[in-house]
Amino acid sequence: MVLKIWNLLKKKGGNVVLIEGKKCYVRTFQEKDARSLTGLVSRNKYFWSTYEPLNRPDYYTVDTQYKKIQESLYLMGTQREFTFGIYELGTDYLIGHIAIYSVKRLPYSSGFVGYAMDEAYVGKGIVTEAVELVANFAFEEIGLHRIEAYVAPENRPSIRVLEKAGFQQEGLLRKLLYINGKWVDHYMYARLEK
Repeated sequence: MVLKIWNLLKKKGGNVVLIEGKKCYVRTFQEKDARSLTGLVSRNKYFWSTYEPLNRPDYYTVDTQYKKIQESLYLMGTQREFTFGIYELGTDYLIGHIAIYSVKRLPYSSGFVGYAMDEAYVGKGIVTEAVELVANFAFEEIGLHRIEAYVAPENRPSIRVLEKAGFQQEGLLRKLLYINGKWVDHYMYARLEK
């Protein structure tokens, strides 16, 4: 795992975290990533809408994604959220996104992880590695004790990702999220620091 860049940039006041794995690397978004993020969300609009709400048309514009990146940079500065792009190793091709968000300090010392992978890259173990990289960052660098995730019972691929990344199911949250016209149950998964 490459965290030296984070420590160096933290000292210089920079806003980039880069963590390299064996199949991918994750890097916090910068404003220059708005166009590639727009491409990612646009080409996966209907694929992702199975388990998350379909957004309004203006969501799929460069302007909206630029503003989302600016907001994520602000939240990273306050250490309440860290939003990363998932990139194919050896390239600058964006293939997914992942975030540690809703970070709470003591007495909780916790946060949530959420992620989405380009349909063309599903089933290759990349998102599992990205979850592991970001979870380790959250424990080692942010100092969290617990990371949680919500996942719909029907979303078997995402359940496999969480379980392979060391998360355990803790219970069912009934009718938790309103997705595309109906209330959907979600499992609560969590991983604790070692």
